[in-house]
Amino acid sequence: MKIILTFTLLMIPGVVSSISVTGYSGGGVTITCKYDEGYAANKKYFCKGQWSNCTDQIKTDEKDKWVHSGRFSLYDDTRSAVFNVTIRDLKEQDSDTYWCGTERVGKDLYTEVNLEVIRDQPIRSVRGYSGGNVIINFKYEKQEVSPLINICKTGGQCFTVTITNRAAGWEQDGRFSVQDDRSAGLLRVFIRDLNENDSGEYQITVKVSEENSFFSEFNLIIRDDDCCVKSISLSAAAGGSVNISCKYPQSHISDVKFLCWRSGADLCAEETSVKESRRWSPEGKIQLYDDREEQLLTGSISHVTEQDSEYWCGVQSDQGHKSFITRVLIHVTETNDLNTPYPSSSSSSSVKTQMITEMTLTSLDTTSTITGSAVIFISVLVLLLIGVLMFLVAVRKNKEAHGFSGDEVTHVSCSYVTVSKTDLHSDLNHTDTRTTVVYSAVHLPINPSD
Repeated sequence: MKIILTFTLLMIPGVVSSISVTGYSGGGVTITCKYDEGYAANKKYFCKGQWSNCTDQIKTDEKDKWVHSGRFSLYDDTRSAVFNVTIRDLKEQDSDTYWCGTERVGKDLYTEVNLEVIRDQPIRSVRGYSGGNVIINFKYEKQEVSPLINICKTGGQCFTVTITNRAAGWEQDGRFSVQDDRSAGLLRVFIRDLNENDSGEYQITVKVSEENSFFSEFNLIIRDDDCCVKSISLSAAAGGSVNISCKYPQSHISDVKFLCWRSGADLCAEETSVKESRRWSPEGKIQLYDDREEQLLTGSISHVTEQDSEYWCGVQSDQGHKSFITRVLIHVTETNDLNTPYPSSSSSSSVKTQMITEMTLTSLDTTSTITGSAVIFISVLVLLLIGVLMFLVAVRKNKEAHGFSGDEVTHVSCSYVTVSKTDLHSDLNHTDTRTTVVYSAVHLPINPSD
C-alpha cells in the first residue's frame, strides 16, 4: 500500500516536494527551488496563499540574474536548474504557505513552502572600538545539525564557519568565531582585533539545509574614541587583590558594564556585570562599581592567581551585544614585592570604602586644598603647645632637684653689725666725719618664682 501511495504522488502533475522554512522578524530567508532541466527557459514565480488562488509575490523570465520586487528577489540559475527566492525584512504576518512555481503548458510545476516567522528584535547597528572586540547575538531557536555560517561584508571578504560540535564552544576562522548557544537559543558571533576598516554593512547567513537558509543584516560601526585606552598593564601578588579602572564613552552611560575574564580559547570564561550607577555588584571574586558621572568603571579582583592574566572592560547593549573596549593584562608575582600593598581579600568592605574615598577626593580637588591648609595650621599650633608643656615640666624638675616645693615659704636671714648710740654721739662732736655702715648679708631665694 505504501509503495502504491508513493507512486501515486509522483504521478500527480506538478507536485514536487514540500519545504519548511524558519525565519526571524527583521531578518530574511533564502529558499532554493529545483526544477527539471527541460524547463530552464520557462518563467519562474513565487506566490502566497492556497494553490487555487495563489497571489504572485514575484515573477520573471529573466535568466541568471537577480530580479527584485519589493522585499522579494528571484534568481533563476539555469546551469544548476534551481531558482532562489529571497525575502527580506520579515514580519510575523509573513508566516503562511507559499509556492515555488514553473510555468508550462498544462498544469505548472510547483513546490510547497511553509514559512514560519518567529518574533525577534532586529539588529540595526553594532558599535565597536578600534583595538577591541565585539560579540553579536542572533536568535536561533531551531538548532540544526552542523549548520554552515557565512559572515560577509558588503563588497568585501566572506568568512565561513561550520559548527561541527556544539559542546566544543567556539568555532574559529581568522578573526571571526561562532558559538551555537543552545541553552540561550542564540547564535553568537565574535569579531576580534577591530579596526576602522571593519566598519560597514554585514550579512550573517545560517545555511540550515540545501533548500533554505536564514540571514540577518546589520551595520558595524568602529570608532577610535580618545576617552579610552586600548590596553593597560597591572601587577598583583598571588593570593592578593588588584584594582582595575577603565573609562568608557559617554554614549554608553546607560548601558550595562562588565568585566570579562578570558582564559585560553574561552572568550568570556567568567563575567561580572553592574547595571546601576554608584552601586557595587554582588559579593564575589570580582566586584564592580560604575560611576556614570565620571564615565568610569572600577573594580577589585581578589584571590589573584596566574590564570588571572587577561581581562576585558566592556559595555553591553539592551540586545545583549557586547563591545570589549579595554584589555587589562595582569602580571602575577609570587610574593607581594610591590611598593603599594593591595587590600586584603578578606575585607571587601574596606576595599569599597577605599575606592569610594579615592573617587570622592578626585572630584573635590578645591575642597581638598582648603582642608590641607587647615590641617597644617592645626599641626603647627599643636607643636607649640607641646613645646610650652615640655618647658614647664623641665622647670618643675629643676626646682625639685634643689629641695623646693611650691608650698614652701622662703626666709631671708640677715647678719648685722650694731653701732651704739654713744659711739655715734661722740663721733658727731668731732670734725672728722665718719660714715656709719650697716652690713647685711642677704640670702636670696633660689626659686625664681619667689
